[in-house]
Amino acid sequence: MQLLYNIAAIIVVLLIIPVFAVRAIRERGFVERIRQSLGFVPEEELAKVAKKNCIWVHAASVGEVVAASPLIKEFRKEFPKSPILVSVVTTSGYEMANRIIKGADSIIYFPLDLPLLAAHMVRMITPRVFMPVETELWPNFLRACRTMNIPVMMVNGRISDKSVKRYHHLHSLLDDMIGTVTKFAMQSPIDAEYIIRLGANPNLVVVTGNTKFDQTYTDVSTKEKQRLIDEMGIQNNDGIFLAGSTHRGEEEPVLQAFKEVRKEKPNAKLVIAPRELLRVREVIAICHSAGFKTARRTELLEHPSEGHDIVILDTIGELGQVYSVGDVIYVGGSLIAHGGHNILEPAAHGKAIIVGFNMFNFKETHALFTKRSAVITVQNSAELTKEVVRLFSDDEERHRMESETLAICSENKGAARRSAILLHEMLEQVEERRLASGYIKSTNKVENFQTYFYHLIHSRKSHGLLVQMFIAVLYVFSLIYGGLVNLKLAGYKFGVFSRKKLGCYVISLGNITVGGTGKTPTAQLLAREIRNLGYRVVILNRGYRAKWRGEVGVVSDGKTLHMTAAEAGDEAYMLAKHLPDVPVLIGPERYQTGTYAIEHFGAEVAILDDGYQHWQLDRDMDIVLIDAVNVFGNGYMLPRGTLREPISHIDRADICLLTKVDQASETSRQYIHTVIEEENEHALVVESVHRPRGFIELADWHANIASEGIDVNQMKGKRVMAVSAIGNPASFEQTLANLGAVVVESLRFPDHHDYTEQEMLDAANLAVQMDAEAVVITEKDAVKVPILTRDTIVGKLGHVVPIYVVSVEVTFRDDADRILGCIHKDLKEKLGK
Repeated sequence: MQLLYNIAAIIVVLLIIPVFAVRAIRERGFVERIRQSLGFVPEEELAKVAKKNCIWVHAASVGEVVAASPLIKEFRKEFPKSPILVSVVTTSGYEMANRIIKGADSIIYFPLDLPLLAAHMVRMITPRVFMPVETELWPNFLRACRTMNIPVMMVNGRISDKSVKRYHHLHSLLDDMIGTVTKFAMQSPIDAEYIIRLGANPNLVVVTGNTKFDQTYTDVSTKEKQRLIDEMGIQNNDGIFLAGSTHRGEEEPVLQAFKEVRKEKPNAKLVIAPRELLRVREVIAICHSAGFKTARRTELLEHPSEGHDIVILDTIGELGQVYSVGDVIYVGGSLIAHGGHNILEPAAHGKAIIVGFNMFNFKETHALFTKRSAVITVQNSAELTKEVVRLFSDDEERHRMESETLAICSENKGAARRSAILLHEMLEQVEERRLASGYIKSTNKVENFQTYFYHLIHSRKSHGLLVQMFIAVLYVFSLIYGGLVNLKLAGYKFGVFSRKKLGCYVISLGNITVGGTGKTPTAQLLAREIRNLGYRVVILNRGYRAKWRGEVGVVSDGKTLHMTAAEAGDEAYMLAKHLPDVPVLIGPERYQTGTYAIEHFGAEVAILDDGYQHWQLDRDMDIVLIDAVNVFGNGYMLPRGTLREPISHIDRADICLLTKVDQASETSRQYIHTVIEEENEHALVVESVHRPRGFIELADWHANIASEGIDVNQMKGKRVMAVSAIGNPASFEQTLANLGAVVVESLRFPDHHDYTEQEMLDAANLAVQMDAEAVVITEKDAVKVPILTRDTIVGKLGHVVPIYVVSVEVTFRDDADRILGCIHKDLKEKLGK
């Protein structure tokens, strides 16, 4: 069913392109509407809400915008720190939203519900919650929310009789949409019954009332009401008849009623507000043919005049306030088979209201007012004329109806407040369930090809045909790449390519997958242990992403840091920072850096950091790291997967070190052991864990190498936000969770990302919105983060949000003596010490 819907959606968009072209010429603002609907949202609007845990409220057109207006006010009170995004579908809705919704941080057009486009917008914004107003259910958009675990709450929910019948034809598509919604806040018991009939879980359905009772944008003072009358040039009147939201076929009955009123009140005036502005000229022509003189509202604003009989309201968003000038109100769309329009706007002004018999779109509201005799329902043009004339003649009855409408509005206020409280409760429940299940909400903060590609090749979900074809192409390239790797390695094995040998003991430390396996902290541990055995040890790093260019670069001589993180690259800088008495060198050719280390530092042992694939240098011991959490990547070679070499190539390793085994399942550990036994019978197999040593404030981490910070146990039970740009962010997040910290959000940047000060301030601000007590980053991130003290953050944001660096160390799991003994024995044999 989803496939059929997507095909139909694409066909419909293609077919209406000519209509779009015509409307782009005729309608002001339509080009911008289409641009944004295709995903090209202005950067300044996105910057306010994207990836900032915003509350996304979707109000399709003017009516929904009116309903959303009081909701936004209450959400702002309930969530003062959360950005609010409002999306609309129509141009009139966009103009209305910009006019009456002042509490929103950003107002945009909703994307077309096309495959990929809807998901792209959801990923780009990543809201905290999505809230469609009334019945705005879009399959692709809701599917994207479901995929990204974004809760959905329908607010001011309304289901018409027609909708119930129409939705049933959607079958499985309807089940998916209804099943995605976390909470249904419905206008009335009838609406609640209908949504349950469509498949909603009754336990998720709550009747909150109609938020349009709470709207205040239409409020006008006596002075403002008089200004409207003066601007429309209808000061000298003995009664004003107002027909709002009229459709084709309704102006004639309205004019007939107006003619009869004028027989008794010659100075009566009429205001007509056509539902569609494109019909304004048509309505003017109908009025002229009936013998009346008309004036357009926009013309009167530029050139004030009097003497006309009828004012045509040709502006957007004003009707709610203009209703205040009428003495008798007819609400259109009700004498034809449209289903009527909302009567709450004129009711908010305490007006005597007349409607036609077709009010099925607002059945509950209509029934409420009818029961209290606060609205008159007519069956045809003759009855409309009769009732309009009667109300203008019977002041007592008109005043009674006015009082009753005000009383009804007063009694039914509070739906927006109830919705805000319900939202708060729902979000708390969602968060509690996430924490209880161990789920950590993560957001890819910077979307680029790297992050998209990573998720694509690791996804276990079914893809569309184009994506499957792309993955197939990647698989072909992975076969070619694997063949070339095997060919090159064979060349070294059989002497086709020569290897160079350093005059010291060489240990290569690396992995066969792309991404974080814990090489850097493992290199630190080995270097310290070998140094403590009495050997002069150096680390040779390739200087990945280093700005320094040359053959040999000295990051540290073991006493002083000679390069910054930017110059050395984050991995080399971290190694140098944590290893006193251990020189760290960078360079593309490890033979050259190794020779330099021997000549200048008397190196006896050289550790090749990330050197498992540096085949051109001979080594005495190969240690391969295998991530026990992300087991062998996804099993495919680059670029289809994340394997640098085939799994069989672990046969070269002297030691296989399983990392992060405390975060892995017993099944994963056993699988790795089985693979090693099959591929490498001689290797020593050792397990290690990552243990946090302490949490150090960012400024202290930069200033003091020896700082221990606060004890890890002090983070237990604290709400924290994780921020990382590493190969395996899930492992970092799990480390925090294992300590007992409550990870309320995780912001994931691409590996080796260079942070800006604004990005970290945004993260700190988001932490405040999430009621987090601290932002936590890794040491690898700390070298890329601008120094931000608490005072700096308070000065920029006005909030106290500490940024902690979690210091991690690797320890061997019950195998320390085995691996260190193995290394020590080999060193004694080779070096004679």
